[in-house]
Amino acid sequence: MSRIVKILLSMCAAVFVSQAAAQETQKVKGPDERYKVDILVIVAHPDDEGAVTPYLAKAIYDLHKTVGVVFGTRGGSGGNDYRREHGPAMADVREIEARQACAKLGIDKVWFLGGKDTASQNVLNSLANWGHGASLEELVRIVRLTRPEVIITWLPSIFIGENHGDHQAAGVLATEAFDAAADPTVFPAQLAGASKRLEPYLENLTPWQPKKIYYFSDANNQKQFAGKGFAYSVREISPSQKKPYWLLAMRSAESHLTQFPDDINRWANLNDEEIQKAMSDPSKLWWSDPETLIFGKSAVAAKPTDDVFAGIDDSAAMRIQPSPFDNGSHANQLRVGGPWAFYAEFRKKHQLDDLPVADPPEIMVKSGTTLMIPLIVEHSSTRATTVKIDVAAPQGWRVESGEGRFQLPLEKMTALQVDVAIPSISREEAGAAKPQTIAVRAEIDGKPIGEVKLKVALQNGGVPQ
Repeated sequence: MSRIVKILLSMCAAVFVSQAAAQETQKVKGPDERYKVDILVIVAHPDDEGAVTPYLAKAIYDLHKTVGVVFGTRGGSGGNDYRREHGPAMADVREIEARQACAKLGIDKVWFLGGKDTASQNVLNSLANWGHGASLEELVRIVRLTRPEVIITWLPSIFIGENHGDHQAAGVLATEAFDAAADPTVFPAQLAGASKRLEPYLENLTPWQPKKIYYFSDANNQKQFAGKGFAYSVREISPSQKKPYWLLAMRSAESHLTQFPDDINRWANLNDEEIQKAMSDPSKLWWSDPETLIFGKSAVAAKPTDDVFAGIDDSAAMRIQPSPFDNGSHANQLRVGGPWAFYAEFRKKHQLDDLPVADPPEIMVKSGTTLMIPLIVEHSSTRATTVKIDVAAPQGWRVESGEGRFQLPLEKMTALQVDVAIPSISREEAGAAKPQTIAVRAEIDGKPIGEVKLKVALQNGGVPQ
């Protein structure tokens, strides 16, 4: 068989495979469900999580919720009451202690922002030493990755007893992330949508709006928070573990030997029955009883004193948009994505409605390359949805991928991409060529949901798309 015949057969086979792929329904990959959490706890130092571990024990063991924890620092400036390590070595030890403490409750999703442990009552000192912008960017990334329903964090306010600037910084960042994670104009590279497989910087995360944020405090007077949020008893017995929640929390805290060696050693030598008897006096508990998770705000209809997860499954009650890409209409819709979608949200956020905008969207690209058309499909998040994508390309342009039927994940907005191979043209042809228009159409359940047009001019050089 001649070399030319082999090449022709290979080309025919490639066309056949491409057409077959376009006819089959392809499943679009959704977010990584391994990292989805119900609760994201955001604190400053290793051992801070212990302030709410009685509730976390209840949520994990008996409500069957998943939990992640973010530490703003590794605690290198704290004291070491167990051994001699301090500074960076102390930070290494305390990170291990924190991971072990979380693991005792079954929490394996743990992050450290890398802020500097700051001994100050001034939250501004802490934000400066943490690298406020960098820490916020990382925290927003974690929120978008884990997609928590509830955030629990330190109260960003000053009370007698609650005087650590790092604690307040954690609350400030958590509150900012609660709002920012859903905003596509905040750290937009995290939301770049579909891109090249080995793209190293664009992350293809999705905007995410947590539903509720709660706070806790080290204030000496805990009674002042009564009625300000959801209250629970740390002495309640876990139906599944047959132990009080404070005891499950205490067992988790045993990992923090650098901070509480005397207490830990004292309780470790007692059996559970002896501990319960010794701790029958509420005044001797590490935790107030009842404890209150101070209500911050909610994206769902809920009263401050309601159960933490009340109303979260009622998507119809959302008061804050679950995704800023949502234009207010929950109907099926096709829109252009990528930088065009970002600029549309950017102009809206900054009241730049009168800026000139190319209509239809346009771009100039190098001939002989692949044109990437980013798409956003808005659709139902409660039922299986299949979208059909059709591309009307100029003569000589070849659709490489993105055309056909796609089964979408259960989410309100899915990013897709159409790749089109553009023919090479000479310098003379490029100078005389007029822009070409390519159209992408979509339908769901046999009904059109929109059309995206892109006006494309070809050139011989220039930066890649």
